Amino acid sequence: MRFRRSDAVPTRDLPHLLLETLNQLDQEVLILAPGEIVTFSSPGAEKMGLLKGDRLQSPELTALVRVVRRTNSAQTGKIEIPRGPIGEGLRDLTVKVISLSHNDLILVLISDESEAERVQDIRRDFVANISHELKTPIGALSLLSEAVLAAKNDPESVTKFATRMQHEAKRLTDLVQEIINLSRIQDSDPLEVAHELMLNDVVREAVDQCQTTSEARKILIAFKEGPEMIVLGNREQLVMAVHNLIENAINYSPTDTKVSVTTHKENDIAEITVTDQGIGIPEDELNRIFERFYRVDPARSRETGGTGLGLSIVKHILLNHGGEVKVWSSPNVGSTFALRLPIYLQKGGGVRE
Repeated sequence: MRFRRSDAVPTRDLPHLLLETLNQLDQEVLILAPGEIVTFSSPGAEKMGLLKGDRLQSPELTALVRVVRRTNSAQTGKIEIPRGPIGEGLRDLTVKVISLSHNDLILVLISDESEAERVQDIRRDFVANISHELKTPIGALSLLSEAVLAAKNDPESVTKFATRMQHEAKRLTDLVQEIINLSRIQDSDPLEVAHELMLNDVVREAVDQCQTTSEARKILIAFKEGPEMIVLGNREQLVMAVHNLIENAINYSPTDTKVSVTTHKENDIAEITVTDQGIGIPEDELNRIFERFYRVDPARSRETGGTGLGLSIVKHILLNHGGEVKVWSSPNVGSTFALRLPIYLQKGGGVRE
């Protein structure tokens, strides 16, 4: 574990043994000087959004620290913090606050308890949904195989049924892959081991992945890059989120139309927008499109091989990255999806650009 140092307390004033001990801990760590100035912090504590510069951002944690200063007695408590400055994602943290005899310093040990609870809740209702969705293509394959056997002396019918079997097999393969993707996303926290990512590079990779599909459907992908922005997270997951949105736009658009992809900055928020000229989404269905296995147009989903998991995966990825997804749509005009992520701030509080 490597620590960030503030100038509030010189390094030489902190016991070497203390720092060596903290290096061995699995928990995230803060050391606070008088005035609740953050003197040292582990990288994970910074990425949780507990700090801004050298100041605590959680009123609940600040209150616990002040109780410890007043009573000189260790305190343990649970606090809830946003995963980012936007979006609905939350972290449930267990914190232990301890008074150190050295220089009136306070030691804060932080454990993220939300991950285990979140995974348990997700798994419970996910299994029920999967069992239902897998029955459809498996049942279709079973019926088609019987039809092939019955038509074994009719080459034209065999070819027709075999083609449909290939289509159903691809649906099943895509569904299993999407289930694997969603399971992987739900089982991990991208901010625990986050990387600094150039947002335009992430979007460019997703656009490149979708070119084959767009060309086959005669749909142009127009990517307009905004200023370079850095976000924290998992590159593979963010590429997947943008890819899913672009693929969704392509699948629900008529041929010879355009899908526009843009990046831009709004204060300290990075935004990726994907706009299509497709069938649009009825207003009464906008609140449901991010549900697992929900399809606006089931017939079109069957035609394009849609699994009903793509947008659910997008929402999970954005929430896990401390962001959010917005959507605007007009039937028979098109839809715009916006992925919003906090821009990574330098340790001094400035925006990395």
